[in-house]
This record gives sequence, structure tokens and C-alpha cells, in this order.
Amino acid sequence: MTCLSPNWFDIGPLYQIPRRGARTVKTARRDIAVFRTASDEVFALENRCPHRGGPLSEGIVHGRKVACPLHNWIIDLDSGLATGADEGCARRFPVKIEQGRVYLEMGMAVTP
Repeated sequence: MTCLSPNWFDIGPLYQIPRRGARTVKTARRDIAVFRTASDEVFALENRCPHRGGPLSEGIVHGRKVACPLHNWIIDLDSGLATGADEGCARRFPVKIEQGRVYLEMGMAVTP
């Protein structure tokens, strides 16, 4: 991981994140799951389900959502919000793709 600016970090090429899957970025404060959809959109959430702390990076990505592997809570990748009757929110982080590389902004989390 190399530093692009004070808050944006180059976490590698897009192809290293599997389509409909995730890659985990470990930091001193938390693990961040970086998801890639089938259409190459990229999202970043704290790797912790708001329900019981399950590892979201191990969930199944479908469309713009991920299913927590522990209790099947469905989390919207764009907002971090649980969907359906479930309530809760996973912390989101800004992410962007430039010239085939993925950059994660770790200066602050985004709230819905």
C-alpha cells in the first residue's frame, strides 16, 4: 500500500479484487472490506456486520449488496445500511479507481 496524498492510499490494481468478491485492507484501527461488483464498481465498508460483527468480506456480493456470512443480513454497499426489516449500518469509506488502480480514503468514515 502506497500513499497517494495525506488521506488517499493506493491499495493495488482493480484486478486483484475478485468480481463479486472482496479484499480486506488491514489498518491499525480496523479492517476494511473493499468490494468489487460484477460491473466493476468498487465500494468500501468496515469489515464488520452491524448485527453481530460478522466478516462482510466473506459474504456473497450480489448486485450492489453483500450478504453477511453469519446471519445473512443484507448490507447495501453504497450506503452501508442493512436492508429489509434489519436495522444497522456498516461504516463506509470513500473509494475510487484511477488508471486501473484502487484508492481508499482512510482519513474519515462516511455516514449515511
